[in-house]
This record gives sequence, structure tokens and C-alpha cells, in this order.
Amino acid sequence: MSQRRPLNIGIVCGEHSGDRLGSAFIKEIKKHSEVNLYGVGGPKLIESGLRPEFNFSEINIMGLVEPLFNYRRLSSLRNSLIKLFINQKIDYFIGIDSPDFNMGIHKALKKKHDNKNIQIVSPSVWAWRQNRIKNINAYIDTTLCLFNFEDKFYKDCGHKSLHLGHPFADLYKTDRDVTLQHLNLNRRKKYISICPGSRKSEIKEMLPTYIKFIKSHSKENKEYEYLVPAVDSQTCQNLRDNFATHNLSMSEIHIEQNSMKEYLSVSELSLVTSGTATLESAVLGCPPIICYKTNFINYAIISRMLRIKNFGLPNLLLGKKYFPELLQNQFTKENILEAVKNTTNLKKEYKDIPDLLRELLRGIGNEQAAKEIISL
Repeated sequence: MSQRRPLNIGIVCGEHSGDRLGSAFIKEIKKHSEVNLYGVGGPKLIESGLRPEFNFSEINIMGLVEPLFNYRRLSSLRNSLIKLFINQKIDYFIGIDSPDFNMGIHKALKKKHDNKNIQIVSPSVWAWRQNRIKNINAYIDTTLCLFNFEDKFYKDCGHKSLHLGHPFADLYKTDRDVTLQHLNLNRRKKYISICPGSRKSEIKEMLPTYIKFIKSHSKENKEYEYLVPAVDSQTCQNLRDNFATHNLSMSEIHIEQNSMKEYLSVSELSLVTSGTATLESAVLGCPPIICYKTNFINYAIISRMLRIKNFGLPNLLLGKKYFPELLQNQFTKENILEAVKNTTNLKKEYKDIPDLLRELLRGIGNEQAAKEIISL
């Protein structure tokens, strides 16, 4: 279906995984129409033609308390985007993740402008703060869900949704020997990946305990080395600076940017801060120990609202706690050491899980989703 004029699309995302999702979706939209992009995103969306209004890290803020401390700044950024989208007479607004930030834009545009509102990556409304479904129904025309259980939840609530599926449905590990050679890693060593997260707040909260684990584990397990992937050069330097201050032998610790898939492909297991990386690790056949800790106030509020037993994405998809979860006070060096020991002993039991997860992650895909969105 061709368009007489280019589609004007407003788009907002605040982190790297959303940036990749957005660029893949825009690529399919461009097969049907010329596109003008406005808003904010990362390097992939910039490659797709977006000229960002500001750096997407400006809205990459997690938790319940942190956004309150940044309320004025975030409100100013949001209002500038709303004004931009109205002035550019956008046909579609696509919010990617960042649910609270994007909901304000969905709401304002629905009241002030005649466009379609699309959300890619569902808010975790099925897990907590379920009263948000009222605003989702009122202000979002269609939600593109990464996971089948999200799509079912929305359909049960009468909201239009599509099971887009997840890119990890087509994710496979790299060849071990080729990867070790490419990364200049010792074939005789065993490896554990340490994935502290992509956000500064996550790294600050999680890294000290991961470092305590490495110090303890490395004393008794000389055959192991530790792989730490970083999302970009700035995070990479931040991690190196942190490790350097803890008197660790950096010959045993490898930190590289854009190395997640390769590191997980050669690792025996991983310690992963809860999020997308837990799923990536499980799909690549690298059993994750799923960890999460936030500040006391965030946890006190969230724990009262949670409506789910398991918080790790692989366990949610599988409907069972296959992989260890260490949340808040359980996230200690001692518990990690115990989980590593147990996971190593049970690794054979995980061999069929990657294929099962890939099947669960397969949805209609970007091509079909783009056709349905354009037809709205």
C-alpha cells in the first residue's frame, strides 16, 4: 500500500534494546511508505533517519523514586516532544518501552491531535499496577507485545494488541572455537558471564555484589575467568574503572562493548541483572542466575504491588522457576556462590530449554505487524 506523501512518525525510546526494536519495525514500515521520523532514540534509529531532539539516555531512568527526583526535567523533555509531534502533524506516535514517560505523550496526543498511538513493549501491567489498563485502553490504539502472555492479558481486558514476538526467537549461539579465537580467549579456561545491566543506577546497585562473588569464586576456581559485556564505550570504561579499584586481577576479567552474544555463547553460566539479558542468556543455552536489587523505597513499594511469583523473563515464559532468582536481600555473595554450584551441576537439565523458548517467543513478526498498523 503506497502513500501519496511520506508518513510522519513520532518515536520515543530510552535504551538500546528498544532502539533495536524500533529500527527493525521502522524498516518494515518503510517498505510501504516513505517515512519522516521525529523524536528521540539511539544509534539504530538514527541510522534509520531519526534526528534526535536530545540524547536518549536523558529518559533512561528506572524505579519509582528516581523519576520523582527528575520530574521537572522529564516533564520539560516530554512537553517539548509533544509540541514537536503536533507541529510536525505526525500520523503515528510509537512509544517504545519507557511506559510512564510515553503514557504522558499518548494521553496528550489523544486529546490534542488526530494520530494513532502505538506502544511497542508492553508496560508490565500484568505483573503490577494493573489499574493502568484503564489509561492504556483510553489512550493507546494498539500495543505490540513481545510475549504471548502479555497479548493474552490485553485481549482478556478488551485492549487491541498484537503478539509481535521477540527478536530472540531467531537467536543462536556462535561457534565456540571461532568465538574464543576472535575474542583472544584461552580455550583451556572456563567462563562465567557477569551482566550487571545497561543503566548507571543498575550497575551502581548490582556491581559491588558481583565483584564480591568474583573475588571469592576465583580463589577456589582457578580454571575460571569472567566476561563482562558492556552496551557502549562509556559503560565499558565505567566498568573497567570500577573493577580497577577493587584489587582484582584484570587478566581474569574481560570487559568489551557489543560482546553480549559472544560472551554468553562461550560461558558455562551467567549472573544477569533482571531484564532482557536474562532471556538472551537462556536462549543461548547459558543458564542465567537472575539477580535484582533496588533501593529500599523502590522495593518496599513494588513488593506490595507485585502480582507474580517469578520475576525472571525466562521463568515467566516457561511458567516455572527453572533458573535461580535472587531478589533484593537474597542477592548476596553467598547465595550467588550456592546458585553457581547448583546450576553447574544441573546444566544437562537445561539443554532443551533454548528451543522451547524460541518457540514461545515467535509472534507475527515486524512485517505483518507493520501491515496491520498502517491499515489502522
